[in-house]
Amino acid sequence: MPSGLLNVLKPAGLTSRDVVNRVQRMARPAKAGHAGTLDPLATGVLVVCVGTATRLVEYVQRLPKRYLGEFLLGRRSPTDDTDGDVAELPDPPVPDRAALASAAARLVGRIMQRPPAFSALKVGGRRAYDLARRGLPVELAPREVVVYRLEIVAYDYPRLVLDIECSGGTYVRALGRDLAESLKTAAVMSALERMAIGHFRAAEAVALDRLDAATWRSHLQPLRRAVAALPQIEISAAEAARLRNGQAIRAAADWPAADEMAACCNGDLAAIVAPRGPGLLAPKLVLPAE
Repeated sequence: MPSGLLNVLKPAGLTSRDVVNRVQRMARPAKAGHAGTLDPLATGVLVVCVGTATRLVEYVQRLPKRYLGEFLLGRRSPTDDTDGDVAELPDPPVPDRAALASAAARLVGRIMQRPPAFSALKVGGRRAYDLARRGLPVELAPREVVVYRLEIVAYDYPRLVLDIECSGGTYVRALGRDLAESLKTAAVMSALERMAIGHFRAAEAVALDRLDAATWRSHLQPLRRAVAALPQIEISAAEAARLRNGQAIRAAADWPAADEMAACCNGDLAAIVAPRGPGLLAPKLVLPAE
């Protein structure tokens, strides 16, 4: 059964689940899942994991992400984007580019971010957006995210375009909201393009309408690509067999010291391993031979 990763160029108007469902129909009976939600108005990179690759979703989600986000200042909506009911503020301040750049700089680094009420996070077992749509109060605790870069690409009030590099779990809508609020105004996200998830880039992504039952397999990328951020070690077939049987292997003297490593055999990912005692590596996650 084919397994691997699809770097799909998501079009606007579809949910991430819509994209996965299309891939799922092509790949049956293999499972499919995505590694990082994009809102319906957003476009760009959506990594879809197929078959065994679904076990590696969390490793793709950990990769840093890059976005181009467009915002309209002086406006707010309950969803923090233009998918909600947008209301213009009466006589809002019009910040200059220098003030915006200064506010953006204050959001770079490790920050505590309050997720939007209209999000897929769960509150008491329910999706926050389900509660928000019913008009119920949604209290989401701030959580730590990392913003590596936040730069102004274009500004012609009310339109502001930002180039953003951030950790997984960062809400771009909330970045625009918080930047604007720090300048005593508001903002809604009007467009979003995810340019990259780690080494999965928009320039190399395949358009969804180019995938069909005859072509999708040719676009699959190997499992090893999901864990490219981990230190890589090459192991023998005998060591791969030990790991797949749940047994530890001896660490070679020249292997890196890390909390997790990707163990590959003949170029294919065999397992994720972690230290267990002096000089030993134990399987944390094992994958069948490709």
